[in-house]
Amino acid sequence: MYRTRSVSFVRTGFAVLWLSLALAGCGKDESAAQAQGGPPAIPVTAKRMELRQVPMAFEAVGTAEGSREVEVRARVSGILEKRVYNEGEPVKAGAVLFRIEREPFEIALAQAEAALGEAQAREEQAKREVERLKTLVDQGAIGRKEYDDAVSALKLATAAIAGAKARVEEAKLNLSYTTVTAPIGGITGRAVRSEGTLVQAGTESSLLTTVVQMDPVWIRFSLPEADFERLRGNAKGAVVRLLNRDGSIAADNGKLNFTASTIDRQMGTVQLRAEFPNKDLRWLPGQFTRVQVLAGSQQAFLVPQQAVMQTEQANLVWVVGPDGSVSTRPVQTANWLGSDWVVTGGLQPGELVVVDNLMKLRPGAKVQAKVMNGDTAAPEAAANDTGSAQKESTPAAR
Repeated sequence: MYRTRSVSFVRTGFAVLWLSLALAGCGKDESAAQAQGGPPAIPVTAKRMELRQVPMAFEAVGTAEGSREVEVRARVSGILEKRVYNEGEPVKAGAVLFRIEREPFEIALAQAEAALGEAQAREEQAKREVERLKTLVDQGAIGRKEYDDAVSALKLATAAIAGAKARVEEAKLNLSYTTVTAPIGGITGRAVRSEGTLVQAGTESSLLTTVVQMDPVWIRFSLPEADFERLRGNAKGAVVRLLNRDGSIAADNGKLNFTASTIDRQMGTVQLRAEFPNKDLRWLPGQFTRVQVLAGSQQAFLVPQQAVMQTEQANLVWVVGPDGSVSTRPVQTANWLGSDWVVTGGLQPGELVVVDNLMKLRPGAKVQAKVMNGDTAAPEAAANDTGSAQKESTPAAR
C-alpha cells in the first residue's frame, strides 16, 4: 500500500512539472509575440479627403422684426372715448383705431373762426378809412400823418387776418387728431389705454397701441469679423435662407438689405439684416430663427461632424499615418454643410480621417481602417497599411 502511494505521488509530481513548463513556454511565446507586433490594431472607419467645390455658407441665429414698427400716440389731450379696432388684427393705412372726445376741440374751432371773422371786419373798416382819408389828404383838408396812421392800421388788420386764419387751421387740425388712425398698414397690438382714460399729448400716457408691418419681415443677425471679411466681396449677390430646427430649408428667397459700417468691439461681430416675404405671417417679431448666407463657392474638404473634436484651442481630427498609426491634427473649419464640417485648412488630399471609435484612440495607436465609400456611410474594406507592414516584417523577425 505504501509503495502504491509513492508511485502515485511521483506521477502527480511529473504532471505538475510538465504543466508548469508548458505554461512558461506559452508565456514566453506571448511575450515574444507582443514584443514583435504590439497591441492589436483598433478597428475604425475613415474617410479619404478630397477637395471639392462647395458653397461658401455662413450660419447664425437671427431675430425677426417688422419691416416697419410704429407707435400710435395721441396727438391731442383728452378723454379716450372709444377703441374702434380689434386687437391683433390687420388694418390698412388710415383705418380708424381710437376716438378722443371731440367737443372741446369743436368749441376751439368755433372760437378761432369767430376771431377770424372779427379780424376780417376790422380789415374792411380799415380799408374804408384809408379810402376816405386819401381824398381828404389830396385836398389838403388833413395832415399827412393822419393818413399814414390809417394805412398802418390797415396793414395791421391784414396781418391779424393771417394770424386768425392760422389759428383756424390749427383748431381744425387738432379736431382731426381726435380721430386716431393707423399710420401704416400692418398688425395691430393690444390697446395700452382703456376707454375713459385721460391721455395727454407729449407724455408717456399718449401711447395707445402699436402697428407692425410684417410683410416683408426683416431678420437681424450678426457674423464674426472673419466670416464677414469672406462675405464682403460677394454680399450683393448673396442668397439668404431660413432653416428649420432640423436643418431643412424654410425659405430661400431672402436678400441682404443692410450691413453695418462698424464692428461691435465687445463681440467682434458685424450686424446684418435680410428681408423675406412673409404673406402667411409665419415669422413674428421677436422670433428666433436659423439664418444661412450663401455667397459664392470655395474649395474645401467635407469632414463628418462626429470626426471633428472641438477644444478651446482648436478643432482637431484624427489622421491615419502611412504606418497605420493615428495622430491629432488641428484644422480650420468654416461652417456646416448638411451633416459635414467644411474644412478649409489643415488637411491634404488623399489623407484618411477617422470618423468613429474616437474615444479609444491615443496618439501613436495602430488602427485597422475601413475607408468610407464616397459620401455614403457604407464602408468598403481598404488595404490596411499597418497590416501590410506587419506581414512584411514577420519573415525577418522569424
